[in-house]
Amino acid sequence: MTETVTYEVADHVATITLNRPERRNALNWDAYARLEAAFRRAVTDEEVRCVIVTGADPAFCSGDDVAEIMAGPDSFTARKAPPVVRHQPTPAAMAALECDKPVIAAVNGAAVGWGMELALYADIRLASEKAKFAELFIKRGLVCDVGGFYRLPSIVGPAKAAELLFTGDVIDAAEAARIGLVREVVPHDELMARARALAARIAANPPLALRYMKEGLRRAAYGDPRELGGWAIETIRRLMATEDHKEGVAAFMEKREPVFSGR
Repeated sequence: MTETVTYEVADHVATITLNRPERRNALNWDAYARLEAAFRRAVTDEEVRCVIVTGADPAFCSGDDVAEIMAGPDSFTARKAPPVVRHQPTPAAMAALECDKPVIAAVNGAAVGWGMELALYADIRLASEKAKFAELFIKRGLVCDVGGFYRLPSIVGPAKAAELLFTGDVIDAAEAARIGLVREVVPHDELMARARALAARIAANPPLALRYMKEGLRRAAYGDPRELGGWAIETIRRLMATEDHKEGVAAFMEKREPVFSGR
């Protein structure tokens, strides 16, 4: 079976690649687990000084695999779980955010829903001219994960973050660069070479100082995401029981516009 996420190291740079191109790299349970494991591995891998996260063409990550995560027999709501006293953040999100080595997102196509979240967890984002971004959670009757709340307002400003979260609008690479979401837009065929060149420049520096530099930036700009991430998951679980969420999923599966009722 093809691995849903791959991990490769060369020249002190780990490349984590979402590898479900036939599903536009939508995340199923296996991919979430492997993505978490890949970021945890990068932290403990002494050869790694910088990380690139990307997707197998044609997409970066199209978010959750709706058929499995939201609608299938093994969906989030179908899974039986004991009562939760304190909700925990998404493990893959925390693994990416807690990676103490610089992370570059090479966004080669659609980065929507949790795919945009994944891009937000990176320290630097480079985009192909084919990239598109959207926080689509509102279209499914949900709130975003921790990235939309924790990172997006600091990157693009509170008002623009609110617009993207409230509307679920899709923006292209040029608009993403204009608002500061990505550092640079490059021709599609040059994206990975540009990401590797930047990663090499970073990895050439002292590894311990790099890790402390990243920790300093985290403390200055973001604070601690765990409480916010736990609240996001608790809210997502609550909203998944609503009629609006079920309508959002049904509309997606049936390829039609949703009609929300506020219930």
